[in-house]
Amino acid sequence: MKKLALAILIIATHILAMGQYLEIGPVAGVSYYIGDINPSKHFSGVSPAFGLVARMNYTSRWTLKGAINIGKIKASDADYQAFYGRNLSFESTLTEISAQVELNFLPYFTGSSKEFFTPYIFAGLSGFIFNPKALYNGSWVELQPLNTEGQDTKAYPDRSPYATAGIAFPFGLGMKLSLGKRWCIGLEWGLRKTFTDYLDDVSTTYYLQGEDINPQVAEEYLSDPTMSHTPGMQRGNSQNNDWYSFAVGFLTYRFSLQKEPRCNDFKNVQKFR
Repeated sequence: MKKLALAILIIATHILAMGQYLEIGPVAGVSYYIGDINPSKHFSGVSPAFGLVARMNYTSRWTLKGAINIGKIKASDADYQAFYGRNLSFESTLTEISAQVELNFLPYFTGSSKEFFTPYIFAGLSGFIFNPKALYNGSWVELQPLNTEGQDTKAYPDRSPYATAGIAFPFGLGMKLSLGKRWCIGLEWGLRKTFTDYLDDVSTTYYLQGEDINPQVAEEYLSDPTMSHTPGMQRGNSQNNDWYSFAVGFLTYRFSLQKEPRCNDFKNVQKFR
């Protein structure tokens, strides 16, 4: 562990040494999801989201970004006529930590009077945690422990309970604008491709009723609220994994890591390029 910690410290120090300037600040916006209960409508069921972003800028084109985002994802069959007979719904707080690389379309430097604006694209890797819940008798009930599709039961021994943590590939686009010598403001929209189909607790088929499933909560209501489906009928689409998204605005402050020239415009700082 000591050797690993030392290696991480050396790498982090090297990355900081290579960077030209660091920007840190808050983000705020909305989050939503695409999956078995909301299969196609972007910005449907949006909820407030917030977080923190740090950008290490290496050139006027390339930036390494780290971010923490916290938001809520939710959906209800009541909002989609095609799924109204299923009557499923959920909500979940989702927390994400990610590392991303940004590519500016135009040369950009926070504090420059000439290279003060650019659109950009980004991609990276995220780790996230979630916990889908549904409303039952006036209380929010965690769905994963209930095995609503027969996971870990005698009826379906091949179905294991799904994990409430995973990895995703974030990608998207944004724009940023320099305000004065130190501040940057911008907007960003990004999608996250996950490797789970259970952000909403819906993926496969309705289960076979059995003694090892709680008949009062999971079997009687939360798995099949309408009690109108037979065992083995399709409950979700297991061929498509779920997605989630953050659309946020951000405000960052620039911290210089190297001595700056006296001039106010950094267009001619060749080292930064």
